[in-house]
Amino acid sequence: MLFLQSNSFSGPLPSDFSAWDNLSVLNLSNNRFDGSIPRSISSLAQLSSLDLANNSLDGEIPDLGLANLQELNLSNNNLSGVIPKSLLGFPRSAFVGNDVGLVNSSVEQSDVSPVPGEAGPGPGPGHRPRNWWREAWFLGIVIGCGFLGIVAFGFLFFAYCLRRKDGDDGFTGKFPKGSMSPEKAMSGSQDSKNRLVFFEGCNYAFDLEDLLRASAEVLGKGTFGMSYKAILEDANVVVVKRLKEVSAGKREFEQQMELIGSIRHENAVALRAYYYSRDEKLMVNDHCPQGSVSAMLHNQKGEDRIPLDWETRLRIAIGAARGITHIQSINGGKFVHGNIRSSNIFLNSQKNGCVSDFGLATVMSPLAPPISRAAGYRAPEVTDTRKATQASDVYSFGVFLLELLTGKSPVHATGGDELVHLVRWVHSVVREEWTAEVFDLEILRYSHVEEEMVEMLQIALTCVARIPDQRPRMPDLLKMIEDVRLSLAAEVHPETSSAPIPLH
Repeated sequence: MLFLQSNSFSGPLPSDFSAWDNLSVLNLSNNRFDGSIPRSISSLAQLSSLDLANNSLDGEIPDLGLANLQELNLSNNNLSGVIPKSLLGFPRSAFVGNDVGLVNSSVEQSDVSPVPGEAGPGPGPGHRPRNWWREAWFLGIVIGCGFLGIVAFGFLFFAYCLRRKDGDDGFTGKFPKGSMSPEKAMSGSQDSKNRLVFFEGCNYAFDLEDLLRASAEVLGKGTFGMSYKAILEDANVVVVKRLKEVSAGKREFEQQMELIGSIRHENAVALRAYYYSRDEKLMVNDHCPQGSVSAMLHNQKGEDRIPLDWETRLRIAIGAARGITHIQSINGGKFVHGNIRSSNIFLNSQKNGCVSDFGLATVMSPLAPPISRAAGYRAPEVTDTRKATQASDVYSFGVFLLELLTGKSPVHATGGDELVHLVRWVHSVVREEWTAEVFDLEILRYSHVEEEMVEMLQIALTCVARIPDQRPRMPDLLKMIEDVRLSLAAEVHPETSSAPIPLH
């Protein structure tokens, strides 16, 4: 799918589209493209939606002959000539604002319905180009008819024409702020399968159309798909995750999203909405402006980099452990995070660790063989079974603790091209009794916390035991880390060491 609408692109369209043979949706509307429509578009056999509206394209409309084409909009260009027979099945609104007529001149204009949502032949030979006031007139006719679904379809078609190829025409405007539970959202229309489904307590008010035209920034590619930072027109910022390789069916996917969406904890990033269609699965999460722990440890460089002192890393570890412990208690204590890694752990508003991307492993295709840095987080049994468990969550969290302690990625390169697995490297250093060489130089400066760092290292090593039964459970693991926090507090503030110190 390629969406380049509402920019200021100009000049002719590419002459050769044959290299894009897997393209299903092409939207180049609301730009300044000129020249003719390339005949090579007819080579896009998979194309189901083509939108070239509101440009300055001229010449005749080519006979595209696209068997899978379901949506077409060529309105408000400078096209002339006749509408090819293969395109006569599309509504008249697809051709308004051009000087085009029918192939069969015997069809009288009075025989053609003016309703823009009606499939039928295009304008007659004597038809003059439509202007904006006539487009508005057509919309008025549709609104007067009272067909709510067709109104929404006409509005989207007129404004941005960003729809999915499996019939995404079911919008009825923005959801009322904070009032749409999943049940209400899903029962709002027969086309509910193509709606954003919001969860109870969500304060956002936008629809899929708003989301698609929002200013977006790529945050990164994760295990289960690409994540984007989307800035909506009302200045709200959300994170949109496009899921790839979803193996679950629609009902199973919806049930899992409802389960994930019900999780509310200060150390877990909230899922606010999701979208399901045959070709697109989206998740909308809260945005954490502090960024991920991975970026803080590995990507931030130069003068702008903020060193992570030991107490900050400890707060991150405790917050993440609290979040994971809560997540695993869901669904009768059977819930699994399934994708614990530093890029999925953020800082919340209180600067404590906060986990995201949980619960997706059950709806995705089995994890691929380890070939990337993410593989360094996987427990040995997951590499064989491709199935995440609560015990494998503990292993992944142990790798994350080692990452906090060492400042190194779970799989990193040495001076040469050799890749080193973090768990093996730490074991080898500890075995040689060079434990001090394990720790990140940034935290070695704090000499009074060496004992706590060694305690945390021992905890991490119990988590990455090869045998799952030898690993601690998350509630026990959380208590061990909190005890380290208390010992640090006792050293810094001995007069308050008898009482737990909150992370806020």
